[in-house]
Amino acid sequence: MQQWWRDAVIYEIYIRSLTDGSGDGVGDIAGIRSRLPYLRDLGVDAVWITPWYRSPMADGGYDVADYRDIDPLFGTLADAEDLIRETHEHGMRLLVDIVPNHTSDQHPWFQAALAAGPGSPERARYLFRDGRGPDQPPNEWRSTFGGPAWTRVADGQWYLHLFAPQQPDLDWTQPDVRAEFADILRFWLDRGVDGFRIDVANGLAKHPDLPDIADPADHPYWDRDDVHEIYRSWRQLADSYGGDRIFVAEAWVDDPDRLARYVRPDELHTAFNFNFLRCPWDADAFRSVIDESLRSVHAVGAPATWVLSNHDVTRHPTRYGRARTVRVEPNNAPRVPVDIELGTRRARAALLLMLALPGSAYLYQGEELGLPEVDDLPDDALRDPVWTSSGHTVRGRDGCRVPLPWQGTQPPFGFGPDGSEPWLPQPADWSTYTVEYERTRPESMLSLYRAALRVRRSHAALGDGTLTWAPSPDDVLILRREPDLLCVVNLSAAPFPLPEHQEVLLASEPYQDGKLPTDTAVWLRI
Repeated sequence: MQQWWRDAVIYEIYIRSLTDGSGDGVGDIAGIRSRLPYLRDLGVDAVWITPWYRSPMADGGYDVADYRDIDPLFGTLADAEDLIRETHEHGMRLLVDIVPNHTSDQHPWFQAALAAGPGSPERARYLFRDGRGPDQPPNEWRSTFGGPAWTRVADGQWYLHLFAPQQPDLDWTQPDVRAEFADILRFWLDRGVDGFRIDVANGLAKHPDLPDIADPADHPYWDRDDVHEIYRSWRQLADSYGGDRIFVAEAWVDDPDRLARYVRPDELHTAFNFNFLRCPWDADAFRSVIDESLRSVHAVGAPATWVLSNHDVTRHPTRYGRARTVRVEPNNAPRVPVDIELGTRRARAALLLMLALPGSAYLYQGEELGLPEVDDLPDDALRDPVWTSSGHTVRGRDGCRVPLPWQGTQPPFGFGPDGSEPWLPQPADWSTYTVEYERTRPESMLSLYRAALRVRRSHAALGDGTLTWAPSPDDVLILRREPDLLCVVNLSAAPFPLPEHQEVLLASEPYQDGKLPTDTAVWLRI
């Protein structure tokens, strides 16, 4: 039987920004429930929802205070159970976020650790250490969000936080920690979720000595070998629920062979392919990333998992509209000139390329509308802790998290009830990006996404499997999927004659005289 996750198309919901059902300006479970018909009609197989747990919201919910309850900002546990059931009734599956690297500093465990003091079992659940000198932290590690990765508490010890100070790292060598998360997984699996996206999946294991970073090949906290033991135990747990519950790893691991270790047969099911997301708009670069990705995951029997945007990176129509599209890193949205028309054209072509590749694909909410990055948010509107931790030098990720426009000609564009102000301001000129506007226009991004997902679902050549490259100029990609499908992507500066074919199944842009324009992709039946 075909395993659904090997070629699924999964839609990421950044819960704060899909739809506000309560009128408080923040997206919630009621909003998601109201949009299930839209997601079903879009043609996705599943949805992944970013953290909805109880949280002080220092990092948009990725600082969890209670993993077994829903934050009142988003609804109730009963609402979540209704959403799981209704998602299944609409023929889709539902994945939730699990945040195992750190908790909130308001989590009962961390509060108990502060109260219990040095050397206590409560404190052992986290990475508390003495400093290496007066007013000196245990090592030189830096937070991913900027600033030191250590914060000192009243009794003089320091605790590790690879992210914000409100997100203390757990010590995964402790049996308490492992048992707790196994129980959390069971809690949600028992309620019918179909899987989990694992936040910071490559960061749970730390070098026992917590040394300074000296050898990048032996990093003290990223992608350490010890992490795989954890995921082997998680896989056994998931398999005990029938074999169709899955994990997808958020693991920023550059080496494809190292990334493939996370998806070995007894570990996780899938892992995001961030090298594809970060690939520049260049045919050779795409060809190399695709080949390396497929080679590495096929060697362990896993599918590739492709992605173009998510809630941590600049939206790809903006990335592709910049003069330099090379190595876009998370948390980096500089104010540089953008040709959004060019970026959108490339984004349309990139969709057909991605959906033609073997494996599964993740879509980020709003990309089906062609939303650009909002890189001119007022400074006083920024909410990302990156902005504060970096000393107001890195603007952070808010620009890709702006609430979605659904209808109408002015904010809030149907995101919430009229008169409600969204938690991040929407551009006033987004009226041509609304679902209402795009739904009836055959040339719109939304129409392209719906058509591409419809063809992908119905065509035997698309989905899981293998690909072969057909001969082509260096700046044109032609890949073949069996049976009888070619995907052609023209990244050159001149029109490219279409190969011999019987039918054009779908094109990202209009074409004339049998030639594919620059920055355009097409699916051909041959």
